[in-house]
Amino acid sequence: MNGHATTARRPVITAWSAVSPFGIGRSAFADGLRKRESAAAPLDRAKWQAAGDTAFLVPGFELRDVLGRKGTRSMDRVTGLAVATAGRLLDDAPRNRRVGTGPDAGLVLGTTTGSVQSQMDFTRDSLTGEKPYFVDPACFPNAVMNCAAGQSAIWHQLKGPNTTIAGGHAAGLYALNYSRRLLDFGRASTVLCGAVEEFSPARTWLDSRAHVPATDGAPTVPGEGCALLLVEQAAAADPEQPVLAEVLAVELRIALGGAVRTALAACLDRALRRAGVHPEEIWAVSTSEASGPAGEQERDAVEAVLAGGNPLRLTQVGLIGDTGAAAAAFQVAGALVHAQDDPDAAGRVALVTSVDRGGAVGCALLRIGPPAADSHH
Repeated sequence: MNGHATTARRPVITAWSAVSPFGIGRSAFADGLRKRESAAAPLDRAKWQAAGDTAFLVPGFELRDVLGRKGTRSMDRVTGLAVATAGRLLDDAPRNRRVGTGPDAGLVLGTTTGSVQSQMDFTRDSLTGEKPYFVDPACFPNAVMNCAAGQSAIWHQLKGPNTTIAGGHAAGLYALNYSRRLLDFGRASTVLCGAVEEFSPARTWLDSRAHVPATDGAPTVPGEGCALLLVEQAAAADPEQPVLAEVLAVELRIALGGAVRTALAACLDRALRRAGVHPEEIWAVSTSEASGPAGEQERDAVEAVLAGGNPLRLTQVGLIGDTGAAAAAFQVAGALVHAQDDPDAAGRVALVTSVDRGGAVGCALLRIGPPAADSHH
C-alpha cells in the first residue's frame, strides 16, 4: 500500500478547490474555516427522508443550477459534486486549466462505495418496476462506483489515467498516494486528486444501522462535499509553478482487531523516517477527529510520536460534519488554508492523519510552501 521509493523530485500541490457545506468554491471553504461557524442546518423533511434532523449540506447545490441543464438529467448528486469541484479548480487560475487538462492529465477520486443512494434506487427499481423494462437504463451508470470520476474526466477533458479508490474516511490519502505513484512512474504529468461524498437518505439510514456506540462513540452529523488538489512533479524550470505544499510522505495501513494506535504509530514512524522530518518540525496536525475509542487511539498515537513537538491542532468536523470519504481531502485543504494565514508555517510540515471504522489508517506529511505561494489566485 505504500508508494514507490521517493525520487529526487517529490510531488507538489499547486492548487486546490472544494465544494463544501460552507459553499461552492475554494474561497467559500477558506472563509468558512476562518469564521469558525458551524454549517449545520435543519433538514427539509419534504425533500430528505433521512435519519436525523440536521445535516451539513452544500447550500444551494441543485445540479441544474450549478452545472446547467445539458448532461445533468440523469446525473446523481455525488457525480455533480465531483464535476462541479473539478470545474472550480480548473477555472480558479489560467494555469490550472492549461496544465490540468489534456492527454497527460489524470484524475484520482476517493470514495466509500460511490453513490449508495443510486445503487439502492436502481436495485429497488429492478424489483418493483413495470415489465418489460423494469429500470431506467440512463440511471445505471450512477450505480457504478467509478461514475463520478468518469463523468468528471469526460466533462473537463481529463484524458490521462482515471481512477476511483475506495477507502472510507482515509480515501483522500489513498488518492494522494496513488497520484504520487502515477507521477513517479510518468503515467501522468498532472493529477486532480481528492475525494467526494454525497448526503443522501440511504447513507444516513445505513450509518444509523451500522453505528455501534461501544466502538464508534457518539454519532456524528453527516456532511457532504468534494475537495480536489492539483498535484504535479516539482519543476524548477517552471517559474510559474506555485508550490502550496510538497508531498513528503504518505503512509497507509490496516488496523487489525481495532488496534488503531499501533497501526497509526507505525505509519507515523515510517513517514517521519522516510521524509527525514523531526517531530519539532511539525507545524500543525489535522486528525480525522474520529469519535469513540478509535479517535482516542488516533490522538494517543499522534501524541506519542510527536512527543518532541508542540504543533497547532487543526479541527473542522464540528464545522462541516462527518464528510465520509471526503474527510481526509478536506483535512488537507484545511491545512492549506491555515498555512496561508500563518507566517510561521512556511517551510514547516503539516501532518494529516485519518482513521476509518473499516480499519484503514494513514497519514501524510506536507511541507508548506513559501508565503506567496497562493498569490496566483
